[in-house]
Amino acid sequence: MLLPDGYSDVPTGKIAAVVTHLEMTAPPPRRDDPPGAWRLRRVEQPALAWYRDLYRRVGEEWLWFTRTRLTDAALAAVIRAPGIEVYALVVDGRDEGLLELDFRESGHCELVYFGVTANFIGTGAARFLMNRALELAWRSGVQRVWVHTCTFDHPAAVAFYQRSGFRPFRRQIEVADDPRRDGTAPRDVARHVPVIE
Repeated sequence: MLLPDGYSDVPTGKIAAVVTHLEMTAPPPRRDDPPGAWRLRRVEQPALAWYRDLYRRVGEEWLWFTRTRLTDAALAAVIRAPGIEVYALVVDGRDEGLLELDFRESGHCELVYFGVTANFIGTGAARFLMNRALELAWRSGVQRVWVHTCTFDHPAAVAFYQRSGFRPFRRQIEVADDPRRDGTAPRDVARHVPVIE
């Protein structure tokens, strides 16, 4: 269904975001790593408590809630599925960034989740993480790497992805239950998206 021009009401208790899909169909020129003591660690068969904690620390402020609402069995089925790879950005021995890659569609890689915790935004950690993400994504047989972001994410997300070599190709509106109203997320997160009673 296409939305008409003009304003469209969002039902009470719901949130709506503009989602931008971006892709690249060839590896971009390599960008230098910024200075920093970061490393990337692959997490085989991620523990659910570990994943939930890092997912929350990276994404709660940006209203990442999809994985939070999954049961343990459903989450395990997703993050431990063949073709899914989960990585942590490690800083001083602590996991401070999340990268999840999906290779399940032949010839394609989706950056499903990508982000760093609040203390590392603007430090170069995301650039380091993206450099590693692109090295991992562009493996033999991959012809397209893509990602999506939305208006709930950091305001510089789209520009960051474009600087990384992605180009926008699709825009959608996503409507969902506000996770702060049902306790999935704390009431005081994402102040840039007000709770409407």
